[in-house]
Amino acid sequence: MTVGRSRTFFASMLAVVFAASLQASFADEWHTTSSLIGPSKYGENFQRYDYVNPDAPKGGTYNSVVLGTFDSFNPYIVQGSPAAGFAQFGGGLLYDTLMDQATDEGSVSHPLVADAYKYPSDYSSATYRLDPRAKWHDGQPITVDDVIWSFQVLKANSPMYSRYFENVTEAVAISDREVEFHFNQKGNRELPKILGDLVVLPKHWWEGTDASGKKRDITRPTLEPPLGSAAYKIAGFKPGSEIVWQRVPDYWGAKLPVKIGRENFDTQRFTYILDDNAAWQAFTKGGLDDIKPENSSRRWATAYNFPAVGAGDVIKKEFKTTSPEPMQAFVLNQRRPLFQDRLVRAALTYPFDFETMNRTLFYNSNTRTHSYFEGTELASSGLPQGKELEILEKYRDKLPPEVFTQEFKLPVYDSPQAERKNLKTAVDLFAQAGWVIKGGKMVNAKTGAPFKFEILGSNDTDQVIASPWIANLRKIGVDATLRIIDQTQYINRVNNFDYDVITSILQQSESPGNEQRDFWSSKAAVTPGARNYSGIKDPVIDALVDRIIFATDRDDLVATTHALDRVLLWNYYTVPQYYRAVVWLAYWNKFGMPEKQPSYRGADIDSWWVDTAKEKALAAKYKGVN
Repeated sequence: MTVGRSRTFFASMLAVVFAASLQASFADEWHTTSSLIGPSKYGENFQRYDYVNPDAPKGGTYNSVVLGTFDSFNPYIVQGSPAAGFAQFGGGLLYDTLMDQATDEGSVSHPLVADAYKYPSDYSSATYRLDPRAKWHDGQPITVDDVIWSFQVLKANSPMYSRYFENVTEAVAISDREVEFHFNQKGNRELPKILGDLVVLPKHWWEGTDASGKKRDITRPTLEPPLGSAAYKIAGFKPGSEIVWQRVPDYWGAKLPVKIGRENFDTQRFTYILDDNAAWQAFTKGGLDDIKPENSSRRWATAYNFPAVGAGDVIKKEFKTTSPEPMQAFVLNQRRPLFQDRLVRAALTYPFDFETMNRTLFYNSNTRTHSYFEGTELASSGLPQGKELEILEKYRDKLPPEVFTQEFKLPVYDSPQAERKNLKTAVDLFAQAGWVIKGGKMVNAKTGAPFKFEILGSNDTDQVIASPWIANLRKIGVDATLRIIDQTQYINRVNNFDYDVITSILQQSESPGNEQRDFWSSKAAVTPGARNYSGIKDPVIDALVDRIIFATDRDDLVATTHALDRVLLWNYYTVPQYYRAVVWLAYWNKFGMPEKQPSYRGADIDSWWVDTAKEKALAAKYKGVN
């Protein structure tokens, strides 16, 4: 889990002032660092991250366990399960993007394939200038033609890129180093910057033929290792069970500021295991899994007592962060008729007893989530006022009346009487929606059909989270069950919205924009692979998303995001769960790392390196440990 902190008044005012002056200062001028909130702490003269060790040694192997399996090296389509090291959004280990998102600041990017960008004052386009040193692993240069082709195929085939760049109509060559992106609407202040997130793919490779002479197809899964441009390439793999990445010794970008002191491992090996318990055992024994991000409070508190921990060979460490908190929640799929009534969705919120779970299961390590933008100035609170109220007034007759009259609050289980009170509220809401308890079962008052649904999960953590909720739901006659399936099946079913309820973790930024379409828009609700897991189709939310994307300044963005947050909450599309204000990592003591880690991300494992002496000592002590 990541952690967020509310902005101070001074920081908020600085962001507003910066946003107001951005148009005048940036328009039609080349800039090497982009930011959506305020100027980067490095300014335009970014040399390297201030936390890295620029002399970090290269070498060694980083081993990691992945749950599930894989069947594709093409992550940008809905079909197939991409292998570890690939990314559905971004370049992963293989490809570079135009710009690289900063590890230690929110909404900031630094040069990668592009060394600079610019845009006009009306935000009608953006131009990126390619670094002449950028090249593919086969030695051919990365060209403007590659960028244009990448934009076209990603927008056509990737649900995420399609909505992210919905307002980008075309990419055209201005020169052999410059590519200009045209927009169909002006005033999209985020769009010039986030085009830097475009992953650049090798047109000449994808349009070529494989070893058998068959023409490659970017729209289909493949297990042929693709040509890349980034710091790693595929060195070997066993279909479905292992993939090994090798650092490219002559990587063109190794001396770029964003890469100095980072990407230090010679080899990254990912081993697939189907069962979470087996993955845990693999970590405790060493050899297959070197670093374990821990999400289980119980395991963090009680299970790290195996011999390697006592000997100091496995280290537990807590990292604090300053990034926004994710919204982790049960998502109620409105594509199912059962969840289309807001009163029903509200009723399902009341049996979730966070306080008891936190005390008995999570060792009081978690905090209840009350906003889709938790930990930022973007989170709504109290009653709508000022500009937010002005925005919402336009849609008053289409919104729940509580939006204007009540502060949104989740049920609290803070006393012995609280359970009875909250469950009674749930029963009352069900009754208003036409459901009654008969013979101990919640049934439809007209048809007699039982209220029954399935929670879909993929690991033991899903069971820990769901079981208390299921138990309370059964107390009011709701027949909720949990089904655990393997990771590959789970991903395929989620991509196709084939579930009643799932647990989703949605990460927001401090500067929301075009990605909100992928989360909430009516179009995303019917697009496989999109992240509108709730199936929301609401013209008010569509309008609020568009206003966020085309916000005139920071003040307008914050007010509109408050409004969106409030509308999402009062429609009860999810049952919010919790977040943890720190990142927990356990790792075998074979690594060196900078004295500090980036506060925004919490931990940047790419800045770690293998201490070969420690690695050899562990290998001698624990057979098989690399």
